[in-house]
Amino acid sequence: MNERTTTDSLTDMPATELRNLLLSREISARELLDAHLRRIERTNPRVNAIVTLVADEATAAATAADNALARGEQVGHLHGLPVACKDLQETRGIRTTFGSTRYADNVPGHDALIVSRLRDAGAIMIGKTNTPEFGAGSQTYNALFGVTRNPYDLTRTAGGSSGGAAAALAARMIPLATGSDMGGSLRNPASFCNVVGLRPSAGLVPSWPSAAGWSTLGVDGPMARTVGDVVLLLGAIAGYDDRSPIARPGDGSVFRDALDDGSMLGDPSVLRGLRVGWSRHPDGIPVAAEVSGVLETEGRTLLERLGACVVDDEPDLRGADDAFRTIRAWLFAGLLGAEVTDGRTVANPDVAWNIEQGRLVTSADLMRAERHRTEVYHLLRTCFERHDVLALPTVQVVPFSADVHWPRDIDGVAQQTYLDWMRSCYLISVTGLPAISIPCGFTPGGLPVGLQLVGPPAGDLKLLRIAAAIEHAHPLWRRRPPLDGQQVSPAGSH
Repeated sequence: MNERTTTDSLTDMPATELRNLLLSREISARELLDAHLRRIERTNPRVNAIVTLVADEATAAATAADNALARGEQVGHLHGLPVACKDLQETRGIRTTFGSTRYADNVPGHDALIVSRLRDAGAIMIGKTNTPEFGAGSQTYNALFGVTRNPYDLTRTAGGSSGGAAAALAARMIPLATGSDMGGSLRNPASFCNVVGLRPSAGLVPSWPSAAGWSTLGVDGPMARTVGDVVLLLGAIAGYDDRSPIARPGDGSVFRDALDDGSMLGDPSVLRGLRVGWSRHPDGIPVAAEVSGVLETEGRTLLERLGACVVDDEPDLRGADDAFRTIRAWLFAGLLGAEVTDGRTVANPDVAWNIEQGRLVTSADLMRAERHRTEVYHLLRTCFERHDVLALPTVQVVPFSADVHWPRDIDGVAQQTYLDWMRSCYLISVTGLPAISIPCGFTPGGLPVGLQLVGPPAGDLKLLRIAAAIEHAHPLWRRRPPLDGQQVSPAGSH
């Protein structure tokens, strides 16, 4: 390992750069894996992001990857790159707990589709990342593994439900990770941890197995520290599969081509004349002053300086809240209801509450929710006749205490349930449109704030090009968390 490829430099590099080093054989898959395993050993005990580590299996896979390349064999799109998967996604031969004590020893005999695509692409499976019980909520804690802490402040939450993935990325334990998103589970932790999380268009990254295969509310998707790395990962996991009834036609080649042709390098001309609809308070939701301050001074100012035409626009999202809560509750009751029958209970009371809410949903409620959802989709669809992209807060608050399950108020506005403070994300979820959270800036106290960008129907590639151009002008991913030297202190202290 030369001076350029020390342990810290390897774990700090974007996956796109690591891929080039691997393919040119300047580094080996074993060297890269060992660097990340050393980083995990140093940082994971304090962050608690990776809850199942399969170092031996990963080492064997990395060795096999090196041997294949040495023999001149054709290798996959993600050859030799370490990746961790969210503990909701089933992994053949690797424990998958869903964040529940009931499944503490569950070892599936099959891979979820997203996992099998990663393996087929040559990625090295390093382990599983923490998630709240059954992925419910945007704070990653559970009775089995405990809480995942934010690498930028260990007293704070990493968000959720893909909180383990976001924290592991921010702490440089892995270069790539998978997540999933129903109410913001890819976007919320990305904002809290200064990384990138893409909620792709429904069906672009098909999910299998799924008992609700027709549902478009929850999706699987990619997470990384840079937009380019998200595109790299998307090139492996996107594409049609007939086991998903909503899978979109085509494959991931359009994203692979976008990397190869350089259009993801951050072309500043993408932003000149870009029409941006700027929504400060979608549907009138409260947004903490700390968040709004960063978005205005770091986000809007940057876009305008780079030539974008930013105009205030608050689309009428009436009905989106009812649609999300009704359909989510119905899905919870249908998919998780058995977890609270026959005297069994879930550890998280918010999960139990959401299931009970779902049992109260009537056919009339569901039809009303679907009608609202359709109206909101068409309203936002027509927004893109006057805007190229919509910009709004990813999260309504800054990362809060890791000892608090969810914030009870936002600048004096009471939050009644564990869902209330997630509105800025879930109002978009109901539309099925692509949405991404990218780093926007930091509060004076050093806490990350993300900017959420929403693209037009099937506009994932366009959205990613815009995000890449913003990132190129403002590469906040380079700001490492002050993790080395941080100690866990009482929540809320600094």
